[in-house]
Amino acid sequence: MWCIGVITPEYRQRMYRLLDLYEEDYDPKYPVVCIDEKSKQLLEDIRKPIPMKPGRPAKYDYEYKRNGTRNIFVAVEPKAGRRVIEVTKTRKKSDFANFVADLVQKEYPNATKIRLVLDNLNTHFPTSFYETFSKTKADQILERIEFCYTPKHASWLNMAEIEINVMGKECLPDKIGSEELLKQQLEPWTTQRNKEEKKIHWTFTKQDADKKLSKHYVA
Repeated sequence: MWCIGVITPEYRQRMYRLLDLYEEDYDPKYPVVCIDEKSKQLLEDIRKPIPMKPGRPAKYDYEYKRNGTRNIFVAVEPKAGRRVIEVTKTRKKSDFANFVADLVQKEYPNATKIRLVLDNLNTHFPTSFYETFSKTKADQILERIEFCYTPKHASWLNMAEIEINVMGKECLPDKIGSEELLKQQLEPWTTQRNKEEKKIHWTFTKQDADKKLSKHYVA
């Protein structure tokens, strides 16, 4: 929100919509699911680290090998304490479409409508589904989705960013050398947080927004 000098009516409209959505009572038939992505560079140590010993910290050589990057999709349902995480080699339209299709068909088969909170990345639009699937399948998926976009330059309104920050601190070391090791870090962490139903408690309201941001509003 600090990247722009003014907050336009469109910005306010989108912000208010999301803040209203976050204040709604939990309804499993109409879940609010926040989605975002994180890119993770795969870095492998060239020399084997020297393990920690009593009175001596572990030692790592400064050299490393680059093994490319992987994309991490994160979908979190804040009020249910549920998240779905998937590692993909790329972050193309087809990757996004397939990730959301699995959410709709496998993770939320009984939901009437899934409210997806997303930023404005070019892959996050209905065209990704029509370019990936047949029109019939794309229509079936999209009729069960309601897209709820953050304002431009306001990804802070997407609670998936909170989940990604926690993920980065708790289970993603600086150096992970392969996709397999990345998945080995993410899978038990995801399972445990889902088991404990770790929720995100959002407290920022429309009233807070008007109090803090009104000086930036423009007609």
